[in-house]
Amino acid sequence: MKIKKTGRWRRRIKWAIPIGILLIVAMTMAANYTVEYATDSLVYKEPASIPYNKVGLLLGTSKTLRSGNPNQYFRNRIQATVALFKARKIDAIVISGDNSREGYNEPEDMQAELLKEGIPKNKIYLDYAGFRTLDSVVRMEKIFAQSSFTVISQEFHNRRAIYIAQARDLQVVGFNAEDVNAYSGFKTQLREKFARVKLFLDLYTNKSPKYLGEKIIIK
Repeated sequence: MKIKKTGRWRRRIKWAIPIGILLIVAMTMAANYTVEYATDSLVYKEPASIPYNKVGLLLGTSKTLRSGNPNQYFRNRIQATVALFKARKIDAIVISGDNSREGYNEPEDMQAELLKEGIPKNKIYLDYAGFRTLDSVVRMEKIFAQSSFTVISQEFHNRRAIYIAQARDLQVVGFNAEDVNAYSGFKTQLREKFARVKLFLDLYTNKSPKYLGEKIIIK
């Protein structure tokens, strides 16, 4: 009797594993297709073609890689922000990023680079609680009182941010910073596939930012 039960459970496990893998693949494909389709007309590559918004949301990233080498995602986002500002397609910039540990400060690192590029300091606002893309987008509405803005990052990142904004009835477009080469960005692109699945879980559970706080007025 025990042998029969053991055999039955083995057969169930044998089928459960491939079915589980297929479900994960199907959910990942569905999530990515939905995000791509919903945001297809809202991402721009040229400053001349993007509509004007008062505020640009620059999504933070680390200045350097773990190896100590410069992070090209960081550099490219800075260049995209400068191009958009100088084209007068935004008048102010909110830099939203992580500042959760000593010696690591995405907003201030990005601000320093923007200042070097000639962006006036009074046009830059720092959001130190942008720990996740969802936090950054929601805080633009709740803290900075913006219902319409331009998000600045690489295209794959912009699309996810825009989808989050759409779920909150915000009017958001994305300006695409140049991507990195396929080899350097492989791990990031792979993580993005699963981040989009988590996006739907966050929306379903009505996930909130880790921190909110007092409102900040953008002049």
